[in-house]
Amino acid sequence: MYFTSLPDHNKPGFDEQLHFSSFKKHNIVFNALVSSSNCESHVGCLSFKTVLTGEEWYGINNRRIAVRPGQFLILNDAQTYSSSIDTVGKVQSFSIFFKNGFASAVFSDKLYTEEQSLDRPFYNEGQVPEFFQTLNCTEPGLLKQLSDLIFSLENEGYDSNLVDEHLVGVLQYLIGTYKSETKRAYAVNAVKASTRAEIYKRLCVAKDFMYSCFADKPDLQAISNEACLSVPQLVRQFKAVFNTTPHQCLTRIRLEYAAGLLKQTNTPIHEITWKCGFENMSAFCRAFKSEYGVQPHNHRRIS
Repeated sequence: MYFTSLPDHNKPGFDEQLHFSSFKKHNIVFNALVSSSNCESHVGCLSFKTVLTGEEWYGINNRRIAVRPGQFLILNDAQTYSSSIDTVGKVQSFSIFFKNGFASAVFSDKLYTEEQSLDRPFYNEGQVPEFFQTLNCTEPGLLKQLSDLIFSLENEGYDSNLVDEHLVGVLQYLIGTYKSETKRAYAVNAVKASTRAEIYKRLCVAKDFMYSCFADKPDLQAISNEACLSVPQLVRQFKAVFNTTPHQCLTRIRLEYAAGLLKQTNTPIHEITWKCGFENMSAFCRAFKSEYGVQPHNHRRIS
């Protein structure tokens, strides 16, 4: 199923139960250009969230995450969450909801060898990986998968067989992301696997908090409070897992956002300075040149 508009949950007579009942029966793609949207709380299936323009906020487990272009978020099956869009200009929201049986079949195909799959081609354990539900960067491989899917939908219309073929590729990529995240969790300095997984989840909370709220200039104490880790433990484990400190990560996030504004908009540099949480334009220009090798105005000209 393919939709080019988001449902209005506040519309009189909107049957939310009927609307979401189809989500476990079909693969569903949303590709909508909207200026506002709000869904306070519902339980979804395994889903992929991104935006092509603007930003969309999600509420998960008492935390808020902003999804912006170049990022994606995976929500697990039966996860309760909220979503909202309320910004100046239009937001191109893109979501995929995977039918449980479809997702588990792709997972099984990645789990077993060709010989095992050949011996039992229709065997499906009904399992899907438990994703970490953290922001990830949209790498070129995934971007190609999404671009092909969108091109097909916009130019050839909705064909369930063709769309499902594209979704197999998207899911295979996401499972690769899951494996990379699991491998990264092993870098946590802890003996028990369960402890490593829990600390990694909290480090992801810290990282997502910085990506979502970088303009508010959160300090180490605020980041550690959000992640429920002490400041020393946060700094030590963050460095071990991500090969950078929280401060360095936060600075890089702010500069990446600034670089995007310089490339894609005509926003004056002094406005970009405060939008990215820098104290003044001189500090911003020094940091930007240190990271990119050129002054902001030159970066804009080159871009």
